[in-house]
Amino acid sequence: MTPPVPGTPAAPSILEPLALYGAAFAADPHGHYRKLRAQGPLARVRVAPDVDAMLVTDYHAAVDLLRDTETFTKDPRAWQAGVPADSPVLPVLGHRPTALFTDGAVHARYRDAINDTLALIEPHLLRAEVTRVAQRLIADFSATGTGDLIAQYARGLPLHVFTASFGVAPEDTERVVRGTAGMMDPAADATAAYDELVGVVTALVAERRRRPGRDLTTYLLAHPAGLDDDETVRQITLIMSTGHDPTTNLIGNALLRMLSDTGYGGSLHGGAMTAHEAVNDVLWRDPPLANMGAHFPRHDTEFHGVPLRAGQLVLVSFAAANTQSPPSFTDPAARSGDGAHLAWSTGPHRCPAKQPALLMAMTAIEQLTSQLCDLELAVEPDALVWRPGPFHRAPAHLPVRFTPLDSVPEPAGPGARQATDHVPTRVGGTPNG
Repeated sequence: MTPPVPGTPAAPSILEPLALYGAAFAADPHGHYRKLRAQGPLARVRVAPDVDAMLVTDYHAAVDLLRDTETFTKDPRAWQAGVPADSPVLPVLGHRPTALFTDGAVHARYRDAINDTLALIEPHLLRAEVTRVAQRLIADFSATGTGDLIAQYARGLPLHVFTASFGVAPEDTERVVRGTAGMMDPAADATAAYDELVGVVTALVAERRRRPGRDLTTYLLAHPAGLDDDETVRQITLIMSTGHDPTTNLIGNALLRMLSDTGYGGSLHGGAMTAHEAVNDVLWRDPPLANMGAHFPRHDTEFHGVPLRAGQLVLVSFAAANTQSPPSFTDPAARSGDGAHLAWSTGPHRCPAKQPALLMAMTAIEQLTSQLCDLELAVEPDALVWRPGPFHRAPAHLPVRFTPLDSVPEPAGPGARQATDHVPTRVGGTPNG
């Protein structure tokens, strides 16, 4: 048995921690969650070689953890000191000066800056921009009759919108894509991926200090929170990384749900499931961030009958909590809305980008299914390969076939503008004055 790393219980469990980062977990996460639930509301898991954690699989325990700021901290530094410096999970869980890894007044300062920045995104303009990007991406493969809806559509769409909104130069967009995707990919060098993302954003922030623009980076620099350059870089990389990969996964998972639903017979043509229904179903059963919400006990404690040590990594399985056995969680009629699932988390660290992410995902799905209305999977659902890793749930590829199109109409009106022209910011004054 692998010796416990710092921050894990002193007396190892008789059960070897269940690995959440290999192909076996990617292929059958819900089978793993069933085994973990048998151990109680929390169970030992392994998120990377030599890195163990306690995973919360019980819904009520998850809610209690996410709201308990007295017992738990979001600051990972005590835990991080005992983790190998080259661990692939550090780019996701390692400390940085952002709203994700702070508590109290510091967290409130970062969070206010992020909330106010995201509030500048006008829904009707965001929809128009997503429509513009979606139609351009669809046009790139619509004449072929085949495509990969992850590589050619879902992966690129959110980042094109995010990078334009923050004023990233078009030639740097692919570097941002590599950086955000690589942070979550155990097969990639996650540290190098994060460093590449930071490099792009650092240059952008320095440029906007010299020459303000009409974009979200300029607004964040001018915010009353008074963020310094590094703090600004870290909030932007947080927004991009937590906005891009999960939104990509949400689009891909919802499209897969629609394409594999028995009511469609494998095709979207004549089906009854709407984009909203597919997205809601995914948020319950296969949320894009399946296991996250890292917390660390401030002191030795007992939580829902399970002893925890100070500084120990405790993760929340949003997927397991959403799908536990009581009928109130599994009956589709009882979860027709999105108010009770934990896909957006809850408590002071709940996702601040819920509405933009939902709007992007549903607009992207509606655009695709309206243009390519006879889409169908090119392989059996069981043949799909899922991305490995402990944090996300997403297909690696989504191959489809359809009737080729000669052309895709270009959008008119606000959606045809340059992205940086329709992100309202106030530069040179009080941003929220």
